[in-house]
Amino acid sequence: MINTDFDSLLSLINTFSEEQTCIDHLEGLRWNGTVVSPFDEASKVYNCKGNRYKCKNTGKYFNVKTGTMFDNTKIKLQKWFMAIWLITSHKKGVSSVQLAKDIKVTQKTAWFMLQRIRACFGIDDSDLLDGEVEVDETYVGGKNKNKQTKGSQGRSTKDKTPVVGMVQRGGKVVAKVTEGVAGKDIKPLIEQHVDTSAQVYSDEWGAYNAIRGAYKLQVVKHGEKEYVVGSAHTNTIECFWSGLKRSIIGVYHHVSKKHLQKYVDASSFRFNTRDLEESARINQLLANCAVRTKYHVLTSDQPAKQLPLPF
Repeated sequence: MINTDFDSLLSLINTFSEEQTCIDHLEGLRWNGTVVSPFDEASKVYNCKGNRYKCKNTGKYFNVKTGTMFDNTKIKLQKWFMAIWLITSHKKGVSSVQLAKDIKVTQKTAWFMLQRIRACFGIDDSDLLDGEVEVDETYVGGKNKNKQTKGSQGRSTKDKTPVVGMVQRGGKVVAKVTEGVAGKDIKPLIEQHVDTSAQVYSDEWGAYNAIRGAYKLQVVKHGEKEYVVGSAHTNTIECFWSGLKRSIIGVYHHVSKKHLQKYVDASSFRFNTRDLEESARINQLLANCAVRTKYHVLTSDQPAKQLPLPF
């Protein structure tokens, strides 16, 4: 693993100027000196030529990219590292059109690379949120100009997709795309991601009554122009929603419901690593890159319509 702190894109390019340097760094982050077979973690591993290894128990060959976002790629790792830099360091991410220009690949290739990277952003949501936790819901989608979809006002999900978010003040955020925002939708998410000892703050949406008794819940009544009552407010999670929506409006323009969770995870990752140095953020993602995304899965059964914008 390379110990150099690459604190700029130019520094990253200079640090990883050769493919072997990229491979060595990735091996150090993933295996830390002890190669592990992706086919059988308990198997003995044989070192072969050309950065290849063989799993004794299965007889299969592999390398550090097998079973990861880099699996079977023909793109040099330096370009992958550059793409990761751009999507993680830019506050609102980067579009496939822009990435294609920046690293000189086709837009189709850039889109596939970005989707592979985004699939790795949702890996770290196991730790329970504690302390003071704000919960809120939002809708990704648009105002229906010319009333193209009847009955789509308010909390209708006909042309909008609901997302439920939970943020620990001074800590991390967890946000999940849901089918609805009723108590039956919200309660399991809060129970899964928020410790029962937490002080929970929400607005007056009635679905949050489902967690009363299990959690200490304090409500601010936005409908009565009440936004801060002592320590009770939802300003932190609403700030996160603002950043998420600005990234979709300003960078991506259209996001399908099928892929929306990946974009939410990308915004969550940037928020949760906001205090890390650039190199530490990239290394965290590289160390947890063992998510293989296939193109035919991404492109199959695409929704017929994109989510309308603006919000």
